[in-house]
Amino acid sequence: MNYRHAFHAGNYADALKHALFVRLLRALQQKEKGLVVVDTHAGRGSYDLSLASEGDSRARTPEWPDGIGRLWDRTDLPPEVEDYVALVRGFDRSRGNLSDRPRFYPGSPALGRLLARPQDRLELWERHPAECAALRAAFEGAPRVSIHEADGYGAARACLPPREKRALVLIDPPFEAADEWAQVTACLSAGLVRLPSATFAVWYPLTGRARVDALVAFLESARAPAFAAEVIAEPGAARMRGCGVAVVNPPWKFEAQARAVASYLAGVFEPERGASSSVRWIVPE
Repeated sequence: MNYRHAFHAGNYADALKHALFVRLLRALQQKEKGLVVVDTHAGRGSYDLSLASEGDSRARTPEWPDGIGRLWDRTDLPPEVEDYVALVRGFDRSRGNLSDRPRFYPGSPALGRLLARPQDRLELWERHPAECAALRAAFEGAPRVSIHEADGYGAARACLPPREKRALVLIDPPFEAADEWAQVTACLSAGLVRLPSATFAVWYPLTGRARVDALVAFLESARAPAFAAEVIAEPGAARMRGCGVAVVNPPWKFEAQARAVASYLAGVFEPERGASSSVRWIVPE
């Protein structure tokens, strides 16, 4: 596995994924009963954006300025996005950054920790040894957090059904392997068998190679309510033109929140390039 999320942390894909993750967790927490948050590809938990330009052998162009950077000083954030930006800003300040530019960016594990209630738990999976070591260091002593140095595609079988009987599972793979979609759908299949009511969020890129149709076909066959929220940030890009998040078993009326997030982000990120957004049901409620 060659992927290092540090190069991409805080980009527009993270903004869509993390804003929706925050809204999903908030929505599920409307019920008092606890839940488990399962993160299949947790990474190191948080990222220093000042290092984002440092590649293994050459400098890279940071991606965060066109993501969280475009949201940082805006005064017109809708509530669905403002909550996410406020969490990032608070995390950044808690790490000691006093400048007017973001530096420390929370990944989904850190966001989950910020939002978790005493009755909630986190199950964080990361197979890359160095990333997992950093994750363990970041969460040392944290209560109700389990960290697994293992293939996150096994998380659904290992963690579901939880004792709480409620779960939010984030599947956010690097999409490096040729059989990535097969692994994603196998993980979803195992999870839906073990806890049919669990909520799943699957991030995916929109590229010429990405087989989103495989995910759509699986969800149609699974028959669980599901929709996809997508942002096309760079319609003419040769590589990744945008990304999406498929939400399976969404909370009641969550589609409206997803639409507000996707629509706003598309209007902020690359309007000069014809950015657009969509939210479409794959299996209606």
